[in-house]
Amino acid sequence: MELESLSLNLTNKVEAILYLKAQPTSLEEIVTLTKCSVDEVQEALIKLMSDYSYRDSALEILETPNGYSLQLRNCYQSLLEHLIPAELNSSTLKTLAAIALKNPILQSDLITVRGSSAYQHVNELLEAGFIRKRRQEEGRSYWLQVTDKFHQYFEINQLPQ
Repeated sequence: MELESLSLNLTNKVEAILYLKAQPTSLEEIVTLTKCSVDEVQEALIKLMSDYSYRDSALEILETPNGYSLQLRNCYQSLLEHLIPAELNSSTLKTLAAIALKNPILQSDLITVRGSSAYQHVNELLEAGFIRKRRQEEGRSYWLQVTDKFHQYFEINQLPQ
């Protein structure tokens, strides 16, 4: 039972990584982030891919030349245009969600979780006024924090702590 619980925990962790990265992620990077063996991660990926293929879900996990990706099934892509604010793509929104959940978060921690493409997302979010950025007092990174505009735009009074 404990081994099954450990496997389920790793499977959930891999799923969370794929969701948060919002881009194809290599097996090596997943191994590094989970601190598990290649075999354990491959087993978790196979389980996840199998689970998603049998679910009646809008999401799927695909293996691409650049790595593994959790993404919206093609038949649901048209919904993106209607549901996501025109100025933000889904990857940028996921970066915004990561910032909002931690609020504040160090930019260096955000990049660890979301990948280097998050630098561009941060610039877009700053330009849109959804986040603010201030230099860390001790260190070289920046603190990222959602703004009042974020709360107003998404009609969120306060995020749970």
